[in-house]
Amino acid sequence: MGEQQFGIDPAVTTQIARDIQEIQQLGVQTGIVIGGGNLFRGLAASARGMDRATADYMGMLATVINALALQDALEHIGVNTRVATAIEMRAVAEPFIRRRAVRHMERTRRRLRGGNGQSVFHDRHGGGLAGDGNEGRGHPERHQG
Repeated sequence: MGEQQFGIDPAVTTQIARDIQEIQQLGVQTGIVIGGGNLFRGLAASARGMDRATADYMGMLATVINALALQDALEHIGVNTRVATAIEMRAVAEPFIRRRAVRHMERTRRRLRGGNGQSVFHDRHGGGLAGDGNEGRGHPERHQG
């Protein structure tokens, strides 16, 4: 968030991109799971009366917005990336397909996950939902968001 109370600060996004690039230059294969709490908090909205599933989907859209912002910053410094999401929006992101994600990682493309497509599952579970050995199992989020 940087100096702002909410939203996307381009200076912070650029710094995060540089940090990721530095890590990759060490030879570390990276995949990034992104949240959207700086733009929208689904759990907080549902606590104020919004339908839980609607609020969760809005939060997932916020994660895609953040993923696109980071993708832009990464590609400006020459880091090839792909944004993937379980919510279908092919004009801006690839559908998340585990085997495709693995192929991208093998080809050293960076994956940015935005929105895990699961209502009641937090984006922090995205790595676990998509990761090896978990076979799509996750844990419902139990914190105030």
